[in-house]
Amino acid sequence: MSASAICLVLSVISALHAYWAYGGLWPGRDEASLVKSVIGAPGLETMPPTGLTMAVALLIFIAGLLPPMFVSGVPSGLPANLVWTGMVVLATIFLVRGSLAFLPIFRRRHPQEPFATLDRHIYGPLCLLIGAAYVIVLASV
Repeated sequence: MSASAICLVLSVISALHAYWAYGGLWPGRDEASLVKSVIGAPGLETMPPTGLTMAVALLIFIAGLLPPMFVSGVPSGLPANLVWTGMVVLATIFLVRGSLAFLPIFRRRHPQEPFATLDRHIYGPLCLLIGAAYVIVLASV
């Protein structure tokens, strides 16, 4: 996965979070089923507030911008060492998040279906792939 592919994937994920922030329900049928699909925490039936979900969308979007900046030196006004540090931190975050999908401690905190299955089959592996892609981009420069 190249820097531009990371940017594209994270832009789509960011847009999905923005969609949820403003009331989108896919892949659920209603808010409760959406929460069970994308959060999976017991007792939770409503999505986080719009502002918080939009903040997550913005952070994911920014995370997607860093790899192209790192590879091509796109003028960002940021020092190169800060971009490198951001890349290392993001690689770590995605690798840890992806690994959590397979650990019992995370399973106990987010046991709701269909989230638990989606996390093991889609969300966790995708995070591991993104984290590995960050590592590959870091190693390629």
